[in-house]
Amino acid sequence: MKKWVAISLKAFVTGGLIWYLISDVDLGLVWLHIAKVDLELLVLSLVIFSVQIVIGGLRWGTVLDGLGSNVRRRLTIHLFYVGGFFNQALPGGNGGDAVRMYLSYRLGFSLRNAVNSVIIERIAAVLSLVVLVDVIQFFFIRHLSSEMKYVTYFGTTIVTLLTIICFIFLVQSERLPDNLKKWRLVRGLGNLGADTRRVFFSIHRVWRPLMWGLVGHLNISLAVYVITVGMGLDVTLFNCLVLIPPILLILTLPISNGGWGIREGAMIWAFALVGVTNEEALVLSVLFGLATLAITLPGGLVWLLTRESKDKGVFSFDPVKVMSNRGDNT
Repeated sequence: MKKWVAISLKAFVTGGLIWYLISDVDLGLVWLHIAKVDLELLVLSLVIFSVQIVIGGLRWGTVLDGLGSNVRRRLTIHLFYVGGFFNQALPGGNGGDAVRMYLSYRLGFSLRNAVNSVIIERIAAVLSLVVLVDVIQFFFIRHLSSEMKYVTYFGTTIVTLLTIICFIFLVQSERLPDNLKKWRLVRGLGNLGADTRRVFFSIHRVWRPLMWGLVGHLNISLAVYVITVGMGLDVTLFNCLVLIPPILLILTLPISNGGWGIREGAMIWAFALVGVTNEEALVLSVLFGLATLAITLPGGLVWLLTRESKDKGVFSFDPVKVMSNRGDNT
């Protein structure tokens, strides 16, 4: 019941935001901007966006390496692709991560590694994004009024502090009182904290997932820039490198379905700072969202073609060879 309430609230937020944004733009101009988009550059942006699947799979693979699992990158990329499809197809926007955990376990990952590696991969993506936003805010705020500069400083400071606090709590969760560890959830949290320390507290392990996280965020900025060129907007690559990471950080908030509505509002606000009209920013955001759908939906076909048998495609990997250990630790 709680799950469906949350999904309904997200749908309400998404619908409300989209209705509000549409009511504030000239739909005639919107269709005009859509008609002017260069299709060749739009296809190029799709190619760049599709690289995100590979980057995500590689990022996840480095986390598994840090946890001591010997996993072929072809498999992590494949499962990441399938998970991306379910993130779009299932209500809530995070169902793909659960599917990735389940399929990983079915293919021979230990239960602990199947669950914790996906969570830690997401943590690496968020941490690299927070660091990137903290660095680029010094370029971002120069476009803001004095009042908005204080708001931006305050917002980024709060987000950074909350991220640090949550991270510290997580890595210390293994040290929770023993009387709490009778609960399976608390034990699982402790295991997650231990695995997080194992990945992030080693100089030889931490740089790779964070590096791939950073590459992923920059790749999205490049793809959006190509769309702006295709729309004929007076926007530079540097503008996109500065504006897109804060938007991606906003999209990590699980308050709408697939980021729809939130993304459009954030894009309209951010790109207004570099002279982009509401109608142009709305089209840019919608094309961004549709590009995400276009590259992830084929992951459903990949899943359908391989879900019936482990003797086909990437599922032909022998679990004993895929993983160095099975173990059903929770």
